[in-house]
Amino acid sequence: MTTKSLRTSDLARAVGIHPNTVRLYVDWGLIPPVERSPSGYRRFTQQHLDCLRLARTIYATEYPGRDLRASSNEIIQHAVADDWTGALEKAREYLASVKTELKSANQAANLLEHWAQNMVVDSDENPLAIREVSKLLGVSHDVIRNWERNGLISVRRNSYNNYRLFGKKEIERLRIIRMLSHAGYSHMAILRMFIELDGGKTRGLKKVLDTPREDEDIFTAADHWLTTLQAQEKLAKNIIKMIAEIIKARQNKK
Repeated sequence: MTTKSLRTSDLARAVGIHPNTVRLYVDWGLIPPVERSPSGYRRFTQQHLDCLRLARTIYATEYPGRDLRASSNEIIQHAVADDWTGALEKAREYLASVKTELKSANQAANLLEHWAQNMVVDSDENPLAIREVSKLLGVSHDVIRNWERNGLISVRRNSYNNYRLFGKKEIERLRIIRMLSHAGYSHMAILRMFIELDGGKTRGLKKVLDTPREDEDIFTAADHWLTTLQAQEKLAKNIIKMIAEIIKARQNKK
């Protein structure tokens, strides 16, 4: 591998960022520590440039959530340690994880659309109390109350003691909320979908889940989860290709 020294400005120019950003990447540990010349100038190498390109590729995308970002950081740390084979392995693991998440999100959205076409007609027969629903669905009382506070479900009350009464319709709705939440969709995305569903729309709900409205000024990756995962799948493939090319270039220089 070449021992040619590169300057901070060389790295900045190569990836299209300000030189100060390069220094931040060093401070954050996203590229390896840098030696200095006797006069105090940083001496970067091709290793630093490769790590910077990798980190920029990962960090230039929308924040995908804590878990996915933590996994992509593992790729970077292997590269910083000059373990490019390990980085490639982590990148492949990352792609597999994203594909699993995407499959789960798609399946949940597809089941939602099927449910919307076949919702049960509510019945007042044998409604359940919150403790019974909690046990039935395997979620805590607080989770159910939180879903209600966030507007995902409206629950009838017993006129005598004001206890919540869950009929078949409410229980089915709770199952859908639980399923979508487990698949990674945010409360905002689920609420957006239910607003459309309660307004009479029973088709195209998968798209509604993945399309923030104009009045949602601030939204997270989970508010358009399918789009986020599709972008991360593309990113993972690009990372694998990039690392493979770096490994090949290094082998050719030996």
